Amino acid sequence: MKNETSATTKSPRVFTSLDAWTVFRKSLDSKSVGFVPTMGALHEGHGSLLERARAENDYVVLSIYVNPTQFNDPKDLEKYPRTLESDVAIAAKAGVDFVIAPTYAQMYPDQYRYKVTENDLSTKLCGAHRPGHFDGVLTVVMKLFNLVRADRAYFGEKDYQQLELIRGMAAAFFMQTQVLACPTVREADGLAMSSRNLNLDSASRTQAPAFAAALKSQSTVEAARETLSKNGFDVDYVEDIGNRRYGAVRIGGVRLIDNVEL
Repeated sequence: MKNETSATTKSPRVFTSLDAWTVFRKSLDSKSVGFVPTMGALHEGHGSLLERARAENDYVVLSIYVNPTQFNDPKDLEKYPRTLESDVAIAAKAGVDFVIAPTYAQMYPDQYRYKVTENDLSTKLCGAHRPGHFDGVLTVVMKLFNLVRADRAYFGEKDYQQLELIRGMAAAFFMQTQVLACPTVREADGLAMSSRNLNLDSASRTQAPAFAAALKSQSTVEAARETLSKNGFDVDYVEDIGNRRYGAVRIGGVRLIDNVEL
């Protein structure tokens, strides 16, 4: 469990050099480490992950890295918000001890010649609509797990497919980091918090909560798709797998994903 004296309001130490981080990491070997990997543009959903990590560990590590290998659309990568300064300020309030913010050259010295591939779940849902996306996700998460060597890593259930794939990868490769799920954090109107919400124009933001509402209220995936289409969404998919309904839509040029338990 955490050392109460380690939680402070001071700014976290930011590592932009992975070599410097690797040397420093050795000094933490006697303490428990909680890890929250992100692409930045932090919001309250990330905050909930950081709060849990703070409560359960001696030290909290946050990574901020917009990972190019998981973007199949270059325009999507270009539009992704980059807010490092404000992210570090949010991290300080959440009691984060260390922030890792590397460059592409540091993360991919091999120029992405080596990658992690899963051949089942990653081909469905978002994987069917975003070729190569989950190869990029799994590869960067494995790299970060190896760098941080955390006892626990925290992921939101909003990206439930991603969560399941990372759990599976950690088990398949006997990784020592425990992958823990945290509930989806929503706005007051029901919209799942996401960094991509920053890209919604006012009209799209007003309409966006109807996405989660349709997933929850409709008895079948066909009815949910029809409802979303009638409400101005371009539907990528709505599918039920197990006890969960998954959906992905586009509105105002922004792609949103969500899922609800059935």
